[in-house]
Amino acid sequence: MMMIFWVALVIISIATLGLVYRVIKGPSIPDRVVALDALGVSLISIIALLSVVTQTEFFLEIILLLGILAFIGTVALSKFIERGEIFERDDDDR
Repeated sequence: MMMIFWVALVIISIATLGLVYRVIKGPSIPDRVVALDALGVSLISIIALLSVVTQTEFFLEIILLLGILAFIGTVALSKFIERGEIFERDDDDR
């Protein structure tokens, strides 16, 4: 059974290398954002598989943290692409 986890770990690691290439050489900014989000999901899956293989629960908090950071990063980059700014500021406050 552990052999299946190791094979899955290798396959996901190879896919992660492809995602890193897409983040660097993406044809457009939205493609890079999607690849970055997929990279976060693949890192979460790699850490989850390592947690199963090493039979520890230590990595579960790291998985939650990476999931939150990947979500916030994707939302922020999407908002920046759409509007050109992340935080909206009123000119009346200045």
